[in-house]
Amino acid sequence: MPGERSGADLSSSRFDSAWCATDLGEYRACRYTYEYYPCESLPPLDSTQYTGDFQWLGGTSEVAPEQVTTLNRLAEDLSARGLTLPRDFVTFQADSKLHYSLDEVSVTGCWTDISEPLPSPVEPGAFLVRFLRDQQDCVIWYLYLRPSSDAFVVHSYLDYEYEYEARRDGEETATNLDDPEEQRAAIFWCAPSFEEFAHRFWIENRLWHALNGGDLSGLELQLRDYLRHYAPSGIPA
Repeated sequence: MPGERSGADLSSSRFDSAWCATDLGEYRACRYTYEYYPCESLPPLDSTQYTGDFQWLGGTSEVAPEQVTTLNRLAEDLSARGLTLPRDFVTFQADSKLHYSLDEVSVTGCWTDISEPLPSPVEPGAFLVRFLRDQQDCVIWYLYLRPSSDAFVVHSYLDYEYEYEARRDGEETATNLDDPEEQRAAIFWCAPSFEEFAHRFWIENRLWHALNGGDLSGLELQLRDYLRHYAPSGIPA
């Protein structure tokens, strides 16, 4: 059933789970720019549609050569560590149409920013790859990669690229990278695959635009169904 993978993936990751996002108007409140919502409270998504072709976003188009160069360099770096990039991530990031889809829809100014492999501060042999960040770095999203294991998506308020650079330069920061429990508490599991993360992010930001524009008449059925999950009594979805 849709969503059933989450429990297994969460158990293997050893991270707490939370979806970090903003409000959906009167359907889902948010006290600040972002809120942490329990993953079990989210509308379920049909995982069978995540084939890596992104048909829900209109499918793929032409490959962007400059993006391929960036991804090839990243893939080579990861390969030396026994790790591979997930196919759905490569397809999305190498595509000239898909690559900036999350940036374009984001209501909080999130933007694509792919990092080099960053060592997991909680698990030897695992690495993080940052791919999306809030404009004020309130939240940063990463692929979490392990040898011989499917990648999943996590988020944190910490920019681990900055944290590791600061440590190399002898600078003090507010977090201790050598304390695995502290670091585990700073990382949250949020999706079992990149495509599922991207789809939920795209749906919620599309809904925010529609709700704040005051016109829901043009919403696709999948977006209406998503909103219906939150519909308070007396508010039509």
